[in-house]
Amino acid sequence: MSHPSMTYRLGDREVSRLGYGAMQLAGPGVFGPVKDEARAIQVLRDAVASGVSHIDTSDFYGPHETNKLIKKALHPYASNLCIVTKVGARRDEKGGWLTAFTPQELVSAVEDNLRNLGLEAMEVVNLRSMLDIHQPKEGSLEPQLEAMIKLKERGLVRHIGLSNVTAKQVEDAQKLTPIACVQNMYNLANRHDDALVDTLAAQGIAYVPFFPLGGFSPLQSTQLDEVAADLQATPMQVALAWLLRRSPNILLIPGTSSPEHLQENLASARLNLSDDVMKKLNGMN
Repeated sequence: MSHPSMTYRLGDREVSRLGYGAMQLAGPGVFGPVKDEARAIQVLRDAVASGVSHIDTSDFYGPHETNKLIKKALHPYASNLCIVTKVGARRDEKGGWLTAFTPQELVSAVEDNLRNLGLEAMEVVNLRSMLDIHQPKEGSLEPQLEAMIKLKERGLVRHIGLSNVTAKQVEDAQKLTPIACVQNMYNLANRHDDALVDTLAAQGIAYVPFFPLGGFSPLQSTQLDEVAADLQATPMQVALAWLLRRSPNILLIPGTSSPEHLQENLASARLNLSDDVMKKLNGMN
């Protein structure tokens, strides 16, 4: 994974374009403890040993569970490891998702992440817009961004990213502070952000798709199955390879709690998709 085209800039770091998302290290519904802690620790250690230098997490996974696991598995951290978190939400006692979007809640969330990960500063913190929990919605993020900028001034956050945002919100935010990355839903079947991906690529800014494999309803398509069969790969490997080929600024963070599945995900970086294959996948319905 040290091939030059397989890294991209994130904040001050060059990170592996195939990273790791820690969401699945919490219990069912991203709530409660992981059912097999030793296996979860193995996955994290295997990821780093395999060249992954970008781990995406959040203190609202669990809550607190994934960050404590990351610390247990990997602390003290390798100097090239970039751990990215997100703030803006919290959980109720039954695992429901709530907004935690006031400036004070954002400050507390960053402090929680630092404590549970055992870090003095977060490399990148994504401010997740909670104007609508499920999808981007226009509206001002200025009070929240001002809180993040103050955290940056205090040295607790090195770089600010955005999540669940519109192109206009990215543009507005850039008038206030540099934006290191944007994390939105994007995959083969959900291409609403095509223009934003290209805009950010032109600016040298990372785009990190969440649900790269479709999320709660995995990607299903005859074209995808046919391409995968031809390449002797799984449909999910092809979907990840398509994202890597789609634009050089795309960073992937597929998650898994299985060491075997981790290696399967990482192998997608070695898949070569021809122009014809890309054309076929681009026309996927």
